[in-house]
Amino acid sequence: MVLSVSVVVLLGIALFVLLRTGYVRAGSAITAVLFGFFLASTGIAPTITQVLNSTATALTHIGR
Repeated sequence: MVLSVSVVVLLGIALFVLLRTGYVRAGSAITAVLFGFFLASTGIAPTITQVLNSTATALTHIGR
């Protein structure tokens, strides 16, 4: 759960910066957010979560 919150905060900050610098317009940002929201309610969401958790675990083992 801690990883999920951290990733959400990180992606939120990245989206904010992209909006402020003009690389992403509001319409594109809303589309991306809605895509993520609806993707989270599909059957692939557990697989995406598992891949992200495995990647985070692998990255923590590399640093040791």
